[in-house]
Amino acid sequence: MNNDELHDLAQRLRIDSIRAAAAANSGHPTSSMSAADLMAVLMARYLRYDYDHPENPNNDHLIFSKGHASPLVYAMFLAAGAISDADLLSFRKFGSKFEGHPTPILPWVDVATGSLGQGLPIGAAIALCGRELDRLPYRVWCLCGDSEMAEGSIWEAVDHAGAEGLEKLVAIIDVNRLGQRGQTMHGWDLNSYARRAAASGWNTIEIDGHDIAEIDRAYADAMSIDGRPTMIVARTIKGYGVKETANVEGKHGQPLKDPEEAYRELGEIDPIRVHVQVPDSSGSPHRFESDPSLALPRYELGGDPVPTRKAFGDGVAAVMQRRGDVVAIDGEVGNSTHLDEAQKVAPERYFEVYIAEQMMIASAVGFQVRGWTPFASTFAAFLSRSYDFVRMAVISQAKLCLNGSHAGVSIGEDGPSQMALEDLAEFRALGTSVVLYPCDPNQTVKLVADMADYDGISYLRSTRSGFPTIYGPDEEFPIGGARVVRESDEDQVALIGAGVTLHEALKAADALAAEGINARVVDAYTVKPIDVDTLVAVSAATGGRLIVVEDHWPEGGLGDAVLSAFADSDERPRVVKLAVSHLPGSGKMAELLADVGIDADHIAQAARRLVGLGPQIGSATAASAG
Repeated sequence: MNNDELHDLAQRLRIDSIRAAAAANSGHPTSSMSAADLMAVLMARYLRYDYDHPENPNNDHLIFSKGHASPLVYAMFLAAGAISDADLLSFRKFGSKFEGHPTPILPWVDVATGSLGQGLPIGAAIALCGRELDRLPYRVWCLCGDSEMAEGSIWEAVDHAGAEGLEKLVAIIDVNRLGQRGQTMHGWDLNSYARRAAASGWNTIEIDGHDIAEIDRAYADAMSIDGRPTMIVARTIKGYGVKETANVEGKHGQPLKDPEEAYRELGEIDPIRVHVQVPDSSGSPHRFESDPSLALPRYELGGDPVPTRKAFGDGVAAVMQRRGDVVAIDGEVGNSTHLDEAQKVAPERYFEVYIAEQMMIASAVGFQVRGWTPFASTFAAFLSRSYDFVRMAVISQAKLCLNGSHAGVSIGEDGPSQMALEDLAEFRALGTSVVLYPCDPNQTVKLVADMADYDGISYLRSTRSGFPTIYGPDEEFPIGGARVVRESDEDQVALIGAGVTLHEALKAADALAAEGINARVVDAYTVKPIDVDTLVAVSAATGGRLIVVEDHWPEGGLGDAVLSAFADSDERPRVVKLAVSHLPGSGKMAELLADVGIDADHIAQAARRLVGLGPQIGSATAASAG
C-alpha cells in the first residue's frame, strides 16, 4: 500500500470503530480513532501475522494495552479478513465473543487487557520468552494509552525490558492528551515519556501519530535497532477526523451522536481488505531436555524438620528436570522461598525480575501465552501488590503456578507487615482457582507436581519454619482432597487445620486424649476446592463438633471454606473458627500463635467447651472467631 492507501485504511478503521460502538450504543470509539493511523501502517507494512493460523509459532504478537480501544482491534480483524462485518456489529452484545475489552476467547488475542498498565509488562515477557525460551524471531508490538503511563506497572516493564535489552519489543504510546475525565498528567509533552524510557536504555522516537510517513520511518527505525527495545511516542488527537469528537473533552467511552455525519467527514471509505504479511511457518518453539522418570524428592519420617518453603523449591527443581516446559520466576527472594533450588538445576529457565511483583506475574502470564508452565514465587504478603494481574490472568484463562511463602504469624519476629494474613481469602476469591496449604515436605512436593498439571491458577502457601514430616514419601495428595490424620471410633470432636495449625491440632489432640477426650484431626491441605465429602463424614462421626484453626484473619480463609461445605446441608454442624484475633506484633512463633489464639492450648480449650455442649448437629451453623 502507498501512503494515500494507508490514509484510506486508517479512515476505514475509524469508520468501523464508530460503526461498532454505534451498533452497541456503547464503547470507546474516540480512543480507537486516535490510534488508527498507527495501526494502519503497522498491519499493512510491518506486522507479520497469519490470521488463518493464529497458532503459527512465528506470528508476531500485537497487544492492546489500552484494551478499551477494542473497536479498533475488531476493525483490524475485519480489515485482515479474520472476522465478518456481522461479527464486528455484534460488539458488546450478549453472547458475542467481541466483548467490551478483548479477551483470549478470540484466537488472535493473547491476553485480557481491560485493566490498564498490564499489556506492556506482558508484552515484555513475551519478547523475553521469544529470545530465551522459544528462540524464535517474532516481534512484540504493544499499543499503550497515555493515561496508563501513570501506572507503576508500566515503568516496572520499561526498566525490565531496558535491562534485558529486548530489541524485539516495540511500545507504541498513543498520546492523545485526554483521559477519561480530562487532560492526562503530561498532556502532549511527548518528551516526558521518552526521556524516562531513554534513561532505562530504550531507543525512543517522538512522532506525529497522524503522519503516515513519520509513522513508517519510526517502525523502520525500530526494526533496525539491536540490543534495545523501542518506544514510539506518538502525538495524536482523541476522536481524530471528526469535528464532534476531535480533541473534545467529555467524549470518552461514548458512541458518536451522529455517526452518519462522521462517516462523511472521514470520506465514506469503502471496506478495505489488508493482506497482512504471513511469517514463515517452519520451525517450532525450542524445548529443553527433560526426564519424566526422575523421582520427586523424598523426606524421611521422623527426620529433621523441613520448612515447606524448602520443599517447594526442591519440588520445583525436580519438576523442572522432569518437564522441559516448566520455568521459574523469582521476585528477588529466591534464597528465602528456596526457588533458587530450581536455578541450580535449570539456570536457563530461571528468571529474576527483582522486587517488581507486578512484573513477576506479568512474566508468568506472558510465558504461558507461549505454552510454558510458569512457577512464580515471593513472600505471600507481597503478592497482594500484584493481585490485579492475577485477577486479570483468570480472564485470560491463564495457567499460573504461584507460591507465597512466609505466611501468617508463624513467621515470627519480622512482624505484621510480612505476615500475609489475607492471602487465602485473596486466592479463594478467584474463579476456578486452586488453593493449597501443605503441612509437611512430602506433601508439598506432591502438590507442586500436581500444580504443574493444573490448567488454571494454583496457589500454594508455604511456611517459614520447619515442622515434623508426618507423611511418607509414597503417599498421594490429590488436589481437592483432605486427609484424616488421626481418628478413632469414639471421636467426640474434629480439629481441622492446615500448614502450621495442623501440627498445633495434633498437639491439642494429644493433650485432649490424656483427659479422655478423643479428637479426630483433619488436614485440609486443599483449601479450595474444599473436600466436602471428607468434612461431611467427619462431622457425622464426631457429633457435628468441628473446630477449624488457621493462621489467617477470620474472614475468607480455611474457616469460611469449611463453612461453605455445609451451606446446602440439612444437617449442619457447630463450626468454631479459631483464627488470628487481632493485629499481631513481633515475637517467637510460639508466642505469637498463643497471643492470637491459635496454638494447641487454645485449640484444646475450644474442644473442651464444645464437647461439654453435647451433640451439635442441627439446623444451623454457629461460628465464632477466636
